[in-house]
Amino acid sequence: KSHEREMSGMTVEQIRSLIVEQITDMSPQVRRAAQYVLDNPNGVAVNSIRSLATAAGVKPNTLVRMVQSLGFSSFEEFRQPFRENVSNGIKSFPDQARWLQSLAKTKSHGLLFSQMAAATLSNIEQLFSGTNADELRVVAKHIIKSRRTSILGLGTCYALAHGFWYVAQMALDNLELVSNHGTLPIDEVVKLGKGDVLMAISFDPYRKEIIQAVQLASKLGVTVVSITDSRASPLALAADYVFVAPTQTPQFFPSAVASAELLETLIAFIIAESDQSVIERINEFHRRRLESGVYHTMDN
Repeated sequence: KSHEREMSGMTVEQIRSLIVEQITDMSPQVRRAAQYVLDNPNGVAVNSIRSLATAAGVKPNTLVRMVQSLGFSSFEEFRQPFRENVSNGIKSFPDQARWLQSLAKTKSHGLLFSQMAAATLSNIEQLFSGTNADELRVVAKHIIKSRRTSILGLGTCYALAHGFWYVAQMALDNLELVSNHGTLPIDEVVKLGKGDVLMAISFDPYRKEIIQAVQLASKLGVTVVSITDSRASPLALAADYVFVAPTQTPQFFPSAVASAELLETLIAFIIAESDQSVIERINEFHRRRLESGVYHTMDN
C-alpha cells in the first residue's frame, strides 16, 4: 500500500524521468510505447488507451505492460497525473481550426500550405508546453559560467548550431562552434572537462559522431545539454539536460522551426542572467560593425 501511495503521488516529470531510467531495459514494443508517452504527455491525458496504442503503433496490452513495469497498478493510476496537468492549465493556442481550414481552400497548393502551417504551430505549442523554463534558466547559467561551451551540430543541424553561436558570441566570449567539416567532433570533445559545457543538436536519424561525442563528454564530466526530438533519443540518455524540440512536418525532412525557437529563447535567458558587462559587449560589437560599414541602414 505504501508503494501504491508513492506511485500515485508522482508528478508527470517524475514519471517521465522514471521511464528514461528504465527505457533501455524494456522490450522493443514496450520501448516504443514508452517513447510515445515521453513525447506526447498531453495525449496520455485526453486519449483512450486504445487510441494511444494505435498512435504509438502498439497493442493496448503493451501499454498496460509498460505501466506495470514502472510500478503502477493500473493504466488509470498512471494516467491521473497527466490529466491533472491538463486540468491545471496546459492550454492550446487560440482556436486555429477555422483559420487552418480556410487556408486549405485556397486554389494553389492550399492543402500543403495548411498542413505546413498546422505542423509549425503544433511544434511551437508542444515546445513551449513541454519545456521547463527553470531548467532552461539553469542551462543558461551553466553556459555563462563555463570555462568553455562547445556547440555541436552536423548536417542541417549545423545551421542551428552556427546561428546560436553567431548571436550568443556577441554576448559571451567562451563559446566555440565545432566545425561541420575537417575535425571530428570527438577530437574537439577530448579538449573539454569539468567546468565545460557541450551543447549537442541532432534529430532522428541521429548522427553517430554526435552520439559518440555526447557519450564521451559525459564520461569526462562535461555538462551535456542535448537538443533532440525525443527523451528516448540516444543524445538524451547521456545528457544532463534534455530539451525536446518537435520536428513534425508534411515535408520530407524534419522541421527545424521549434529548435530554432528554443535556441532563440535560450539566448534570451543567457542575456537575462548575465551582468551589465554583457550589454556593454553587445553594444560595442554593433558599434564597431556600424563604424566599419558592414550594415546598410535607412540613413545611408
